[in-house]
Amino acid sequence: MDFRELTYILAIAKHGNITKAAESLYVGQPTLSKFLMSLEAELGLKLFRRVGNRYMLTHAGERYVEKASQILSLKGDLDAEMADIIKRGAGELSVAFASMRCTYMLPCSLPVFHQMHPNVKVNVFEGNSEENDRRLLEGQAEVAFYTRPSELNPQIRYESIAQEELLICACKDHPISRFARENPASPYPKLELSLLKNEQIIMMRPQQRTRQIMDGILRREGISFENVLYTGNLPAIMELVALGYGVSFIHESHLLHRSGSLPIDCFSFGEPRTVSDFVAATRKGSYISRYVQDYIEIVRQQVKPSPGSID
Repeated sequence: MDFRELTYILAIAKHGNITKAAESLYVGQPTLSKFLMSLEAELGLKLFRRVGNRYMLTHAGERYVEKASQILSLKGDLDAEMADIIKRGAGELSVAFASMRCTYMLPCSLPVFHQMHPNVKVNVFEGNSEENDRRLLEGQAEVAFYTRPSELNPQIRYESIAQEELLICACKDHPISRFARENPASPYPKLELSLLKNEQIIMMRPQQRTRQIMDGILRREGISFENVLYTGNLPAIMELVALGYGVSFIHESHLLHRSGSLPIDCFSFGEPRTVSDFVAATRKGSYISRYVQDYIEIVRQQVKPSPGSID
């Protein structure tokens, strides 16, 4: 057994097709087919069932892939730790962000990291939180940044790097602002959710964490909205809000880094306010390299609350 063998089998399992797997590995398709036949003959059992052009894992194949993933993750940890020990200047960092945060987090964090570690290659993954959890557990990403889920994965370690308030957002001087009251627990005035029933509401998609949080709050409060626009594009949501097209619910860190020129008024809600933890997620038991530690600290410095109107 060698690491190449493990990588080849994982590629076939991922793509379910010899040709696509070979392309991803930069080897010839006949070479990969011959390798698989030789390995299965050596093991004395089949790792894949052929269904047309598809390669489906057998029970033995599923067990092989599970253990191979663990072995390659351990190798990645070992490589990172050895790199730290010999203090070499070159290395590699793999990070994952929820798609909407990439827009502003990468420009404000990667240049700073590059100044600290100019010879470190950075790999960036984008996706929803569930996709990024999978990347962590498979060893593709070393750290992922997102809003802390309500149901925690026991295989993942969550480090809170900021606490951000979830806000009701409307255009500057929107008529609903006259109902806002001071909230001593928040830098933002308080507005009751029930006052939004007749407003145009802009909501994110169900797979986005902010939407999941809001769905839970609305169910708990027994509130539903009739006039709702759904979109997963956060920059578009913020600009629609600023233009007075509707009202939405946005975490304050998103607003801190928005590039639009029109101001947005923000309001707290809940008792005393509605907050979420923005976390750096890593695989439990994995080695945290100095590159990861430094990058987490850089992101921590970029996520800061800002009270009042967002200009």
